[in-house]
Amino acid sequence: MHQRLARAAVEGIPLTLRVREPRAGEHAPVLTGLFFDGDRRAEGPLESARGALFSRFARELAEYLRGERRAFGFAWAIEEGTPFQREVWRALEAIPYGETRRYAELAQTIGRPRAVRAVGAANARNPMSIVVPCHRVVGADGSLTGYAGGLALKARLLALEAASSSSARAARTGGAPRASASRAW
Repeated sequence: MHQRLARAAVEGIPLTLRVREPRAGEHAPVLTGLFFDGDRRAEGPLESARGALFSRFARELAEYLRGERRAFGFAWAIEEGTPFQREVWRALEAIPYGETRRYAELAQTIGRPRAVRAVGAANARNPMSIVVPCHRVVGADGSLTGYAGGLALKARLLALEAASSSSARAARTGGAPRASASRAW
């Protein structure tokens, strides 16, 4: 299926969005990749991110980066990766907003406690940065470790989520349901 690319600065963060047209049964374009500058998976002819195809994705990402959104409502799909990588990416998706996990905890979660380095490698190949929150994984001692967008951005995202999560907990009297994006694996 034909994939289209657009580069956009969303809240000051240069991103490349990879989108495909909807398939039978789908009602909207599907985000299949969200990459930071320099990622080779995002090379190819670029279109304007201001077009209708890309605008919803960019708007929701901007809302997230301003702390106005916790989950994405657009359709997205991961259409690449090995079975192991996909298992790690599913585990990343399960890390709650405002929380972190260590690589070893993620390896334990998927039932592969000795695969800590492989989990780190799969994390680094995540094709859906921010949406599948690989930024929520930290080192064994809780320190910030590698992130394709850079450690400053990782710190920014974690601080944004922590502040937003604390504010929401203080304001909420009951549990709020977690919004969920339309996605496919």
